[in-house]
Amino acid sequence: MAITTTTAMRGPMVLKDWAQLLLLGAIWGGSFFFARIAVAEIPLLVLVLFRVAIAALALHLYLGLRGPSFRLALPHAGLFFLLALVNNVIPFSLIFAGQTELGAGVASVLNSTTPFWTLILANALTSDEKLSWNKLAGIALGIVGTAVMIGPGLLAGLGGPVWAKFALVGASLSYAVALMIARRFKGVPSPVIATGQLTASTIIMIPIVLLSHGTANLFSASLPVWAAVLALALLSTAFAYILYFNLVASAGATNASLVTLIVPASAILLGFLFLGERLELFELGGMALIALGLVTIDGRLFGRR
Repeated sequence: MAITTTTAMRGPMVLKDWAQLLLLGAIWGGSFFFARIAVAEIPLLVLVLFRVAIAALALHLYLGLRGPSFRLALPHAGLFFLLALVNNVIPFSLIFAGQTELGAGVASVLNSTTPFWTLILANALTSDEKLSWNKLAGIALGIVGTAVMIGPGLLAGLGGPVWAKFALVGASLSYAVALMIARRFKGVPSPVIATGQLTASTIIMIPIVLLSHGTANLFSASLPVWAAVLALALLSTAFAYILYFNLVASAGATNASLVTLIVPASAILLGFLFLGERLELFELGGMALIALGLVTIDGRLFGRR
């Protein structure tokens, strides 16, 4: 049975959807800076726990002060744990495993295939997000643009075992499945969905961290690192997931998945603007291809012509 939220086919994204998509890409691109600081002193799994736990706590406080009530999430408890597994725990673990053997460039390109897998699943499971030439062509341009933007970093990291590459592809597939599940929360406000997912992720991660690291030195990081953790949790997780689920509800799963094409470009631009990193010609070329891919997916410019 198809997973439906509406009987009409989805049209192009409106300006508000594009603004949310670009903002989300910028926020998740910036998360690499915070994570880079935090992992210097905090093990990765512990960082994942802090990230989801602090974000969940902040969102519970937000719901308590502003509403809506978290009770709206309780009838969907089982679905939230499934969403937490496929949107946080499984992809985070697969990405961590894959990146132990692969370079960041290859990982970025494989992660950018998320919109392709989302489009395939949406075509099979939904009635309002079907395959179209402009979506396929636009996603292909975006993936190629990501590869061009990585440039020499991609070529240097093409080696590595096949299982590691499958791990990164598996993470992208997991994110695509998560988007299909996110569509099921019809009528549930985005802050409640974000809070439910991150609460479930916290419950899952606590025993994983205790078994792998114990309790020794869990809170021994320095103040700058804790500042990075708070930024990662509050901005790049709590607020970002509200945007993400709002985008799924308003623009659809396939359009929301396009953020994985924007995140690498955002990270490079932020590094150029705030860290003084050099912006190479091939990076600009890759960004242009990604932009062309997004315009192609939107389709309105070609329709007018």
